Amino acid sequence: MMGNEIELKIAGVIDESIVDGPGIRYVVFVQGCPHHCPFCHNPQTQSYEDGFEADSDEIVKFIQASHLQSGITLSGGEPFEQPLALMPIAQAAIELGLNVWAYSGYTYEEIIADENKFALLKLVDVLVDGRFVNDLKHYKLRFKGSSNQRIIDVKKSLAEHQVILSTYDEVNQQLGS
Repeated sequence: MMGNEIELKIAGVIDESIVDGPGIRYVVFVQGCPHHCPFCHNPQTQSYEDGFEADSDEIVKFIQASHLQSGITLSGGEPFEQPLALMPIAQAAIELGLNVWAYSGYTYEEIIADENKFALLKLVDVLVDGRFVNDLKHYKLRFKGSSNQRIIDVKKSLAEHQVILSTYDEVNQQLGS
């Protein structure tokens, strides 16, 4: 690792995903989640004991070497449980001109109330927030698991000091979610 080493624990990565945001995406699944949502899509990522340590510089090298991705997605587990370790990856993606999405069981409001979580959020373009609720899932939803979750345009939300939904959430509304 370069300079300040911060431990990153992941469950795995996907080089080319088309379901974790728009376009082809590089997805980092972190290990560990405090939410334990019933019927979680990634229950294997909940335990803090499983997974493996990863070198964020190695992940950055993989992202730099690929030329197909339009963005990266931070998922899990709970990425905002490891915000400082994910920041170099998000920053590298931005420098490569890639967009950054993050999925979190925390709400936008919970994230901005925590200094470290907020530091990572400032590097994110789109946040899908809120805990998964199985009774609110619907097959028509795009890029989110249940209708209580929001797809937030982070840059606009930070600029306007209020939650601004992404156009992707508007599409979900039109689909009848």
